[in-house]
Amino acid sequence: MKKRLMTACLTTGLLVASGAVSAQKVEFTEYKLDNGLHVILHQDKSAPVVAVSVMYHVGSKNEVKGRTGFAHFFEHLLFEGSPNIRRGEFMKYVSANGGQNNANTSFDRTFYYEVFPSNQLELGLWLESERMLHPIINDTGVNIQREVVKEERRLRYDNTPYGGLLAEVAKRLFKNTVYEWMPIGSMEDLNQAKLDEFIAFFKKNYIPGNAALVISGDIDIPKTKSLVQAYFGEVPKGTPVVQPGEMIQPLTASVVDTAYDANIQIPALLVGYRSAPLKSKEAKTFSLISSILSGGGSSRLRKKMVDEKKEALEIEAFNLSLENGGGYIVFALPNGATPLNTLLQDIDSEIKDLQTNLISEKEYQKLINQAENDFVGQNTTNLGVVNNLADAYTFQGNTNAINTELDEIKAITREDIREVARKYLGENQRLILYYLPKK
Repeated sequence: MKKRLMTACLTTGLLVASGAVSAQKVEFTEYKLDNGLHVILHQDKSAPVVAVSVMYHVGSKNEVKGRTGFAHFFEHLLFEGSPNIRRGEFMKYVSANGGQNNANTSFDRTFYYEVFPSNQLELGLWLESERMLHPIINDTGVNIQREVVKEERRLRYDNTPYGGLLAEVAKRLFKNTVYEWMPIGSMEDLNQAKLDEFIAFFKKNYIPGNAALVISGDIDIPKTKSLVQAYFGEVPKGTPVVQPGEMIQPLTASVVDTAYDANIQIPALLVGYRSAPLKSKEAKTFSLISSILSGGGSSRLRKKMVDEKKEALEIEAFNLSLENGGGYIVFALPNGATPLNTLLQDIDSEIKDLQTNLISEKEYQKLINQAENDFVGQNTTNLGVVNNLADAYTFQGNTNAINTELDEIKAITREDIREVARKYLGENQRLILYYLPKK
């Protein structure tokens, strides 16, 4: 269930690519083109594979009420082609040359990638430069992609059990903030938007200075630099993008509400708190808190509520890390006729314990071991490397954060865990949402 909930924040999942890379320090070269495009290169000669990616610093938080869903819409629209790529041929170029490609959009960014045999590096650069330089944005493409997005919404959200859950959480937990709506956006907004609005959104956000081109794999660094200049150097600089700067503050009162879903038979309980921005140490601390509460069979909530009391069918706690804040969410499905408020009492009890007592040294060491194991797996593919390098540059403001993240997690103390729980997980600063079957 956690995986389903987290996937609802993105439009498509990342595709695991072949091509092993070192789990040790990630060496990289980075520089900027004259037009502002940030370029990051990582060489790995272990397999003849290369990943080419572009992360644009634009997501649903860069939209406005009444015109939501634009960033996700462009995730689709920018596959429509260019003056040199006919409609429907983008993916044909990829598959015909032994590659894989995809894209995904979140609240904060859009990520495009191709994974090719390394002798097709130039093809990957050409495809992404065509997308950035002069994509075709016309009424025909807009109308086609409107229907594609409508179908995606029906399949992934409207007609899927619990598919609307995060949207119901977001519009209450993040009310009157840039995270109030999901990246899928409103179909009504997209239907009402005019072609010139889509063109303006592209010209504003999909520019070199608002992007990171990241390449990882079997590459020659000097040659790759020359190719990058040849394909991206001519892209116009554009006007610098000013990101929404208002940070999300904790709620000042409890919000209790009910939502209904015609696709479910088992009710659900959602408890949501506003949490820390993803750049912060506190956001990393929340990842440890999630492990304590629901990370595996021996976690506190799962052991207590699922195994011992048998009150819950499912219990998950996770941090939705966002650039300007975040949401810490606990999700529970009752077993049988267990009242949702009984689940709430058990959740509150475990959170209260975190706020009052230090976790044991044994539990703490287990957390650190889990974090280290997770970290080792993050950079074992070229696709994982390009994604993590782009994230580090875009959201941490320091590309080398890819190499320091584990040390930062290991520096979190038991006292830090208690303090974060006290600061953010108060009963008077949260959303309680009863998610019920619609009769």
